[in-house]
Amino acid sequence: MNTTKITHVAAGILIKPDGQFLLGSRPEGKPYAGWWEFPGGKLEAGETALEALKRELNEEMGITVQAAHPWLVQKFSYPHATVRLNFFKVTDWLGEPQPHEGQAFAWQIPGALTVDPVLPANTPILRGLQLPALLAFSNVAELGADAWLTKLQTRLQAGLKWLVLREPQLDTLAYAELAQQVLDQTAAYNCKVLLHGAVNLARELGAAGVHLPSRQLLQATERPDGWCGASVHNVTELAKAAELGLDYAVLGTIKPSQSHPDGQPIGWNGFSELVGQGWPFPVYGIGGLAEADIVHAQAAGAQGVAALRAPWQ
Repeated sequence: MNTTKITHVAAGILIKPDGQFLLGSRPEGKPYAGWWEFPGGKLEAGETALEALKRELNEEMGITVQAAHPWLVQKFSYPHATVRLNFFKVTDWLGEPQPHEGQAFAWQIPGALTVDPVLPANTPILRGLQLPALLAFSNVAELGADAWLTKLQTRLQAGLKWLVLREPQLDTLAYAELAQQVLDQTAAYNCKVLLHGAVNLARELGAAGVHLPSRQLLQATERPDGWCGASVHNVTELAKAAELGLDYAVLGTIKPSQSHPDGQPIGWNGFSELVGQGWPFPVYGIGGLAEADIVHAQAAGAQGVAALRAPWQ
């Protein structure tokens, strides 16, 4: 019987419109003094995680949280305690953060930290903050290669930074040729390209990583190199993604879609129920979604939306 006491914590990721996020140093007298973390604190008796977040951020730094949505859950065992951290993205607040406990604050850019060391339980979160709100999937099957590559160029010029190359209709050789062409085209724009299930090819071509279909996820015994996410549909697949330590999951379908005509939509309520169980990675909604659905998705606990058709329309 596992009798380990778990300390439940709410932690806030304050995010500016330009994407910068706030880290705070732990004050003297606390374990890991001087280490950097996301601000927050323990839940008190009868509090929800959101209530604790609002109280702690007001006590620690004098701000009033106006808008926050649940993001992910990280469980971590330190020598002095086992904690379950409920992370929220805080996008609107009143007041400027003030060091009420003698801590220091530092605004950071995702993927370019200037402070160190960061508490171990927080480091996976830093990787997740580099992920976009819109995860684009390719749509060559519907548009044709030439038309889609033209639209890809337009999206790259508009700032596209993440792309999953999903073209299951192509044979191995044709997919490899397209992947090389896409990697050549995206290189100048610093766009991360994830190949769909092609682990060896991603390594060979130097892609940023892979996206695993659910069947491949369930068969995997270790996580592939580089960035790695997966398509999931249920608790079993979410748990497998957590076991492998993946960077994100794509969960659906949310609405009926042409790419999955036989899929049974789970809707945002079903999505929230699954995500609300707490996973150590960001989760995207997918299925009949567009960029306009991002706000709704995030309110349901999502990182954002994954879309196959919308980015290229």
